[in-house]
Amino acid sequence: MVKENKMVSKLKTVVLSLLLLFYMTPFAILLLNTFKNKRQIISDPLALPDSFKLNNFIEAFDKMNYIHAFFNTLIITVFSVFIIVIFSSMTAYLFVRCKWRFNKIMFFVMVASMLIPFQAVMIPLVTIYGSLNLLNSKWSLIFMYLGFGTSLAVFIYHGFIKSIPLELEEAAMIDGCTRLQTFFKIVFPLLKPTTMTIIILDMLWIWNDFLLPSLVLISSDQRTLQLSTYYFNGTYTSDYHLLMAGLLLTIIPVIIVYIFVQRHIIKGVMQGSIK
Repeated sequence: MVKENKMVSKLKTVVLSLLLLFYMTPFAILLLNTFKNKRQIISDPLALPDSFKLNNFIEAFDKMNYIHAFFNTLIITVFSVFIIVIFSSMTAYLFVRCKWRFNKIMFFVMVASMLIPFQAVMIPLVTIYGSLNLLNSKWSLIFMYLGFGTSLAVFIYHGFIKSIPLELEEAAMIDGCTRLQTFFKIVFPLLKPTTMTIIILDMLWIWNDFLLPSLVLISSDQRTLQLSTYYFNGTYTSDYHLLMAGLLLTIIPVIIVYIFVQRHIIKGVMQGSIK
């Protein structure tokens, strides 16, 4: 029996190692091609580069207007995630603590809206915003992210808030807290694992999103990093060497953030699985 368990454990390790290798292969190819010129990439994308100079990164950095695009992306991501967290947590708290029929209907409407794919609403959305002259603005895009991200966040917060004892809030109110103070001083700190999970999931989604910004942000000064990278693709040709370097420059910030907060993801998912 012990021998069989060891064999199963070794087999799992081999399978997981192969899956890891398969998963990391595209990243390795991307990294190798960032050091090649365009001709070398087309002739043999899997070969090792002749040298490891940073010329492609420097040229891509300049052509992307990296600093400007980085701050555009950062502003959109930070503000979108912030308002999603605040509005969603307060909405979920209202749904849980105020058991009105209207709240129950609205909660089920929000849950049902998660089933609607973005592709089904993107044309009417852009048409309406265009008719109101609200396109080509970071703040319009942030408002859209609030609409698309709130449903899932409310659903997750709703499950966690139900597990918080009502006696804690009653004790705070006896001590003189208003309902708003009770939420921000008692309830919201207890939601930290959930909040961290939502922050990370939404940050990864908004930072890496390409489709919605491509529909809303038109002028070059409003471009995010993903849109700046896309413009290395021309109508008749593509600057593959700059495209590879630009892609790597684009994903580096989010990888750094993920490394520092990954323990919160695991903690949040584990707590969510037992609620």
